Amino acid sequence: MSLTPLDIHNKDFSRGLRGYDIDEVNEFLDQVIKDYEAVIRDNTNLQEKIDTLNEKIQHYSDIEESLKKSILVAEQTAEEVKRNANKEAELIIREAEKNADRIVNEALARTRKIAVEVEELKKQASVYRTRFRMLIEAQLEMLNHDEWDEVTSASLNEGIEPVEDDTVKDSI
Repeated sequence: MSLTPLDIHNKDFSRGLRGYDIDEVNEFLDQVIKDYEAVIRDNTNLQEKIDTLNEKIQHYSDIEESLKKSILVAEQTAEEVKRNANKEAELIIREAEKNADRIVNEALARTRKIAVEVEELKKQASVYRTRFRMLIEAQLEMLNHDEWDEVTSASLNEGIEPVEDDTVKDSI
């Protein structure tokens, strides 16, 4: 059990012959009481400061722990965002590749169709040219045929006079 200033103050010493001077002992005890009270007060103040500092340390430890958890959550969130962004980028690339393939395939199909149409038009032009040539040759053959000479010579011989009309000349 520790001494209190009151214990020191109430302490009685037994008296002996030629003992200590009572006033000097009382004066010394008063000084010890004052110093002891000061030490107790300082000790109490220091204990309060220790308690306050321990509370602050606990508070900062809690904050530190909270920050560590927040950083961990932020890192996990960043990783998840990164993974999602990569997945989305892959989807966009796949979609773009599909669209590119579709566009290329459509262009190739149109090219083939146009090539077929061009070939068909060439065939039709060739057929038309051949028919036109045949028609012109048939007309030339008809003009070069002897029957025309007979028709024109028979009309002259029979006394039919040829009509010399300006409208006929213009149409020829």
